[in-house]
Amino acid sequence: MIDDADVLIVGAGMSGLCAALEAARAGARVIVLEKAPEAERGGNTRFSNGAIRSVYEGVDDIERLVGGLSEAEKARAEFGSYTREQYFDDLARVTQYRCQPELADMLIDDSRDTLFWLHEQGVRFLPLYEWQFKLPDGRIRFSGGSALEMNGAGAGASDALFRAAERCGVQIHYETAARDLIESSGKIVGVQARRGGEDVAFRAPSVVLCSGGFEANVEWRTRYLGPSWDLAKVRGSRFNTGDGLRMALGKGAMAFGNWSGCHSASWDLNAPDVNELAYGAIFKRDDYLEGVVVNADGQRFFDEGADIRSMTYAKLGRAILAQPGQVAWQIFDSRGSARLHGEYRVKQSARARADTLEELVGKLDGLNGEACLATLRAFNAAIRDDIPYDPGKKDGRCTRGVDPPKSNWATAISEGPFEAYAVTCGVTFTFGGLRIDGDCRVLDDVSAQIEGLYAAGEMVGGLFYFNYPGGSGLMSAAVFGRRAGRAAAQAALVKCAGQ
Repeated sequence: MIDDADVLIVGAGMSGLCAALEAARAGARVIVLEKAPEAERGGNTRFSNGAIRSVYEGVDDIERLVGGLSEAEKARAEFGSYTREQYFDDLARVTQYRCQPELADMLIDDSRDTLFWLHEQGVRFLPLYEWQFKLPDGRIRFSGGSALEMNGAGAGASDALFRAAERCGVQIHYETAARDLIESSGKIVGVQARRGGEDVAFRAPSVVLCSGGFEANVEWRTRYLGPSWDLAKVRGSRFNTGDGLRMALGKGAMAFGNWSGCHSASWDLNAPDVNELAYGAIFKRDDYLEGVVVNADGQRFFDEGADIRSMTYAKLGRAILAQPGQVAWQIFDSRGSARLHGEYRVKQSARARADTLEELVGKLDGLNGEACLATLRAFNAAIRDDIPYDPGKKDGRCTRGVDPPKSNWATAISEGPFEAYAVTCGVTFTFGGLRIDGDCRVLDDVSAQIEGLYAAGEMVGGLFYFNYPGGSGLMSAAVFGRRAGRAAAQAALVKCAGQ
């Protein structure tokens, strides 16, 4: 038995490390249990591209966080700002107004301060040019929200937070899988874990669960997300199998939020069933708005220009999974291809290229080529050519008379050479979780606090439904991790002082 911690944290992703840092800096002795080996540490954060959504007050905030901007960078970019009202509106809209207002307020109101706190811990930032509007004159107009990315992507942020935690004396036990919560007199007082083939008990007056969702658990995906979800590819950590959720529910915690929902994106068909750190985000295929997407029947099935990329990409995987064979093809002409991001060019891409559309569709196994060509002809004929194309905003250049429409950036697929990419569903994290209060204390099925138990990160239910605004996952992990760590340390130190 190990009995030398005030705060015990399960999981060493973004939320777990933020909780550990806040708890340690409050004076608590902190132990983190990490299921993965040290070489694979970091949870889903390690697989992220590092985009983070926050309130920011303008270019001065950006400049402080990135360590200065050159005059050329300032002239090139319109950074704008992102208010709490804009953040709330975006979050409410994409979750169909189901997100819990109190959780939304915590996320949004803490976001800006958390950016600067992360910077203090050693996380470095860069302007996120990739997700923004590209103007014809070469300038970039920021679309709001996700204005920054972490230097080195998620892996860089993870490494910085591990270094900070180690400097603060946080103990991290790798290859240590939490199996059950230890309960005494109605209170959670520790975790039973498995390490090196042996059972080990870790005791602490406060336990913080930060072990992610259940996206890597095939059986749970099928049980909660529904039929065919066993066929989805996993974009993140293979260790996120719902252990923390299972342990908490076993002690009476309230299941809360969108348990049938998840973050799921368009993912290359050649990707492995479960992603690997060596690949990171190279299989993401998020430039669908530059062309059209068809299923095996040769039919379009969603509006590729409904909104900016960061507001639609996280729900596209579900739409693809519902198609015949769980596959679709993104099709681009030479103009769209020229705007694709670099991950499309990696050698692993499920890519086809041809000088004519007829030749291209003939190369796509499983596609009804004749139907696809008819779809493309109808799409091209339906474009409102009287509305100018403008990549610098939602331009309203739409189609008329085809279903589904394309609401913005509709451009004919007509200039060769042409390219197609086979894609399927990649699941990133699940939305269902536990109910918490403002201090991230876990509540039971009658909304009473389970003493000694806290949760953060992807284990928080009630924040995301159906979809999410890009970059808000990492921010929610950091915000709720910090809250949980502070509250857990305060409670533990009070208990220790009273003994």
